[in-house]
Amino acid sequence: MTFREFDGVDPVTAASRILGGTLSANGVVVRIVEVEAYGTDPGGPWPDPASHSYPGPTRRNAVMFGDPGCLYVYLSYGMHRCLNVTCSPPGVAGAVLLRSAEVVDGEDIAFARRPTARRPADLARGPGNLGNALGIALEDNGSCLFGADARIQLSLDPVTEWAAGPRVGISTAADRPWRLWLPGSPAVSTYRRSPRAPGVGLAEGSTA
Repeated sequence: MTFREFDGVDPVTAASRILGGTLSANGVVVRIVEVEAYGTDPGGPWPDPASHSYPGPTRRNAVMFGDPGCLYVYLSYGMHRCLNVTCSPPGVAGAVLLRSAEVVDGEDIAFARRPTARRPADLARGPGNLGNALGIALEDNGSCLFGADARIQLSLDPVTEWAAGPRVGISTAADRPWRLWLPGSPAVSTYRRSPRAPGVGLAEGSTA
């Protein structure tokens, strides 16, 4: 697989391609079981006010406007390193947040990084925990995820069925069904609607 899997692809399609794939980094391999799609600025093809790219290019979100198939890492609440895979052509922002994963190799290393995890399903459950389990640092921001020399490797193994529902904890564009997950996986996170989001929201999920 190459970055071309995400070049010119809308964020939701990119999310469906990433779901079920594996990510390898720093001695740990995970299978991705939950993702969220995020779009671009108001003038782009997928305007999304919940996305970091919505204000336009900044120093923080520059990777989102760069090459597809790269890692966009940001810090949440000052401590959680969250991982995203960029999509769409250069100059057009789009990314897929990796929300949750199952550890398939290197479980002992993941537990050493996540000593408060009570069971294997908790190791990479939630975007911050996923970043910690893989030992991702802010310095990994912009890393290419494809190619023999890539230190962090993404391998795609798309699934044909998934559930879809609103994204977690956002207050704008809260009802877009841009969160995809694999039903039955114990590593999928719990849906929490932001108290700042208007309305009652959509049903928890639908099957694709």
